[in-house]
Amino acid sequence: MAEIQELRCVVAGCRFGADEVDYTCPNHGELGTLDILYDYDALRRRLDRDAISASSVSNCWRYKRLLPLAPDAAVPPLAVGWTPLYETPRIARELGLRRVWLKDDGLNPTGSLKDRASALVLARALERGIKTVSAASTGNAAAALAGLGASLPAIDIVIFVPADAPPAKIAQLLVYGAEVLLVEGSYDEAFDLCMETCAAQGWYSRNTGVNPFTTEGKKTAALEIAEQLNWRAPDAVAVSVGDGSIISGLYKGFYDLRQLGWIDAMPRLIGIQAAGSAVLANAFSNGLAAQDIRPGPASTIADSIASALPRDRAKALRAVRRSGGCFLTVADAEIQAAIPELAQLSGVFAEPAAAAAYAGLKAAVRAGEIEPGENVCILSTGNGLKDVDRARKSTTGGIRVAADIRAVERALKGAGLI
Repeated sequence: MAEIQELRCVVAGCRFGADEVDYTCPNHGELGTLDILYDYDALRRRLDRDAISASSVSNCWRYKRLLPLAPDAAVPPLAVGWTPLYETPRIARELGLRRVWLKDDGLNPTGSLKDRASALVLARALERGIKTVSAASTGNAAAALAGLGASLPAIDIVIFVPADAPPAKIAQLLVYGAEVLLVEGSYDEAFDLCMETCAAQGWYSRNTGVNPFTTEGKKTAALEIAEQLNWRAPDAVAVSVGDGSIISGLYKGFYDLRQLGWIDAMPRLIGIQAAGSAVLANAFSNGLAAQDIRPGPASTIADSIASALPRDRAKALRAVRRSGGCFLTVADAEIQAAIPELAQLSGVFAEPAAAAAYAGLKAAVRAGEIEPGENVCILSTGNGLKDVDRARKSTTGGIRVAADIRAVERALKGAGLI
């Protein structure tokens, strides 16, 4: 296992022992999210990346020795991670890039990357004998916790979700049997209610940007990208950003690999925000520190990345700045158009927040943030079936025909197909 050396506050470097703090830095509150750091010299001596590559484990637990869990720790039985990394030459040609890969995390058990974080948090809960785990979410993190929690009969799951979240996402929670509280308010209000309730009831919070084990779960996406590219990082990774926890997890994964000497360089992280929910992009453009960020609008069709005050803002800004990347924004119209465009160029059906990464990559190329000779990875964070209504609105067409072969032939001729 990767034994925890310390928990370190991202704001001021305050240091704590592995079991000294559950969530954020006691000295810096909600802003002071924590890094889980290891003895990398010891890991270098003990671990062999070729042994990992030879592993027959085809899920995120192939990296268990790089995670803060005991070797024999119980984990959820569902197969999370080791999602495919597709090369997409049509996208590369469309954007004038050398090579483009698409990491399809919509193929996780509940349809999103958030399964990675929930898997690790639940494994941690099992280690500690915790009986109830809770989260607030606009849908994906909640579904991940509910679904993986359903595979663990010893743990109860309680979810706080905005009542106006997409119906398909709420349906997932109910199908999995979680206790669901539909909050008549925003995601940020649901988040605060969840944290208050966890404190009052002694429950364990899985919440993004609060529980440092979520970052460790999400970092496995970066570990996979590197391994799937024969232990080379791409020049850049484009990913959509809401609360900032996924881009933080990517940074942590690539950082760990760099400390081990398993990759030669860190990729630039390109964070994509919806124009209507762009607190981090605005902070980046204006050179603000995380502590100077104030809540902003959170209005976008991409509900998964709507956040008035990103909880992992300190880690997210650090990830982009230290990697030499950038934040960009895309309008809702660009996000909606990206859903069918990405699907038709790659075969991957992405929900709005995931499609935003492709729309943002196009913007990055236009802005000169990505050079033509570079190799780029797009991280698709959620399956399009999460929000079928939005996908339906992104397309037009379909030819209605009579049940007659002559009508079919006329229609096909009109479409230029015969």
